[in-house]
Amino acid sequence: MSELDKEYWNQRYESCTTGWDLGQASPPIQAYFDQLSHKEHSILIPGAGNGHDVIELYQKGFENVHLLDFAPTPVAQFQEKYAEFPKDQLIIENFFDHSVKYDLIAEQTLFCAIDPSLRQKYAEKVHDLLNPNGKLIGVLFNRDFEGGPPFGGNIHEYRSYFEPLFSSVEISECYNSIGPRKGAEVFIKITK
Repeated sequence: MSELDKEYWNQRYESCTTGWDLGQASPPIQAYFDQLSHKEHSILIPGAGNGHDVIELYQKGFENVHLLDFAPTPVAQFQEKYAEFPKDQLIIENFFDHSVKYDLIAEQTLFCAIDPSLRQKYAEKVHDLLNPNGKLIGVLFNRDFEGGPPFGGNIHEYRSYFEPLFSSVEISECYNSIGPRKGAEVFIKITK
């Protein structure tokens, strides 16, 4: 079964084999949002899964945050757990088919889950989904894995996808990764 197959991901959530799930919001992503004062930004978290970042942002007053995942199981579980979250901001759709524009896209788990052959297409799609001056922020792995998903990578590779499309590409080592990921993640801030 392909890693891009909806049923593959549904089965992972149904069987609770979600080793990538931190069980909490991502510290680097939350640190970025903690310093923002403009809470009206429209925000997309693609491949959000259990939605820890989504609910954390929503509860901090970012009311225009959207969860996108193409596996219905985690979205249904999120909706059941957080009934107060607006249902129209829960999107079950393939990221590459999505067409709404956003001010911010927060990346944590989608990029490393898609086949590396789709990474250039991902960069192009992010560019299409962002409003002018919009930003892609988040964490990417800065290491290799055998097989996948997750699929690893490095800063040089990431720059090759984003620099031709975006006006600013900032990539730096994460200083606030969780323990098991220390030294293996980079924080990205990419501006259209």
